[in-house]
Amino acid sequence: MGLRDRINDSLKEAMKSGDKRRVSTLRLVNSAIKDRDILNRTAGPDAGVNDAQIVEVLAKMVKQRQESLEIYEKAGRDELATQEREEIQIIQGYMPKQLSDEEVKSVIAAVIKDVGAASVKDMGKVMGALKAKYSGQMDFGKAGAVIKGLLGA
Repeated sequence: MGLRDRINDSLKEAMKSGDKRRVSTLRLVNSAIKDRDILNRTAGPDAGVNDAQIVEVLAKMVKQRQESLEIYEKAGRDELATQEREEIQIIQGYMPKQLSDEEVKSVIAAVIKDVGAASVKDMGKVMGALKAKYSGQMDFGKAGAVIKGLLGA
């Protein structure tokens, strides 16, 4: 079963059980996936979104909610912060397991070795390989700092 099907099945279950937060969050997820479908259709009529692209959409949604969460916490808006936390938790339930900091470092070290990166100039090669294999499993902003550190920038 594909990721899109899992999300749609979960939406139906949430509607039956009356879980309003889950229903609204999964509807937002479906909407974001459909937006990505539309973007892909410019590439051809059958260019739908695959699971890897859905994971990218989910990661973007989580990042947006984390930014909002920080703002709400600083402003003392506890009810909105709680809502963002719940939505993050729901969305992350459909994403691959996130790698720990130690796992990220070891994966990056292995990819650096595989692509033969010797300096910061090769950072693009390393990031490309990481995104191809580990999309949705790590924060690539933090990964960039680790790469620079390992390549001696």
